Amino acid sequence: MTSVFTKIINGELPARFVYKDDKVVSFLTINPVTPGHLLIVPIKEVDHWVDLDMKTIDHIMKVAQKLSAVLMKCFDSERIGLEIAGFEVAHAHIHLIPANSNLDMDLSRGDPTPSHEFMDAIQAKIIAAL
Repeated sequence: MTSVFTKIINGELPARFVYKDDKVVSFLTINPVTPGHLLIVPIKEVDHWVDLDMKTIDHIMKVAQKLSAVLMKCFDSERIGLEIAGFEVAHAHIHLIPANSNLDMDLSRGDPTPSHEFMDAIQAKIIAAL
């Protein structure tokens, strides 16, 4: 069965993209823990990150580093946390979360109903900084 991320990548479901190349995409999560909370998702659908080939893992990390630098410019946070969990969607992905404490890394604290205006502004801010 096709994952929700594959449907997003294929344009079947909406998302607020901030980055895309031939291997990965990055978009805002729909339940941000903090402003700027992004997902980086390989285009190739692989359930568990340990099953990704090393070239893809290396590329994801390079993109994560690039996007993290942008997030540091855009949002007042001490760190950009990186989390790999994979329980929410059976398609490998990482979370980049602007964080000032470990509490900011708790995915259960995500906002279930961020406003469209808020999300649009966050997306625009990140894209402008890229």
